[in-house]
Amino acid sequence: MARRNPSPGSRPKLPVRHELSAGGLVYRRVGQRDLEFAMIRPKGSDSWALPKGHLESDESVQSAAVREVREETGLEVGRVEPLGDIAYIFSWRDRPDAQLVRIYKRVRFFLMEFTGGDPSRHDSEIEEVVWMPAAEAARRATYKDERNLIEKAIRVLSER
Repeated sequence: MARRNPSPGSRPKLPVRHELSAGGLVYRRVGQRDLEFAMIRPKGSDSWALPKGHLESDESVQSAAVREVREETGLEVGRVEPLGDIAYIFSWRDRPDAQLVRIYKRVRFFLMEFTGGDPSRHDSEIEEVVWMPAAEAARRATYKDERNLIEKAIRVLSER
């Protein structure tokens, strides 16, 4: 039986907003070949994720990614190179009495080489920052698209 499309106007159209964010996958080498990645666990969550966030007004995407990584992990990075984008859609309201808005979000991620810093200096939005062996990070990352980026980074870095 064919599915019927709802008649035009039967569901109200949500206002739409497009957003661009930036984030990073920070890596370090342990010994000659072993890789570790910095993963975050946001406050009040059991999720393991990559640091990411919004762009400031006059900030480039790469600068925003470096800043967000520093704020959310306490880590400093050197070499920064594009890794890939993740796109998703969600609905949000800023306050309980506000209208629901459909948000089309794109997050541009960069592969970042660790140069220093202290993971205990993460901001208040983050519960925990840990270094995970590469395979464990790929397995434990909560979101499939982030797992795919970690696996891509493992391939790229293993060729160096």
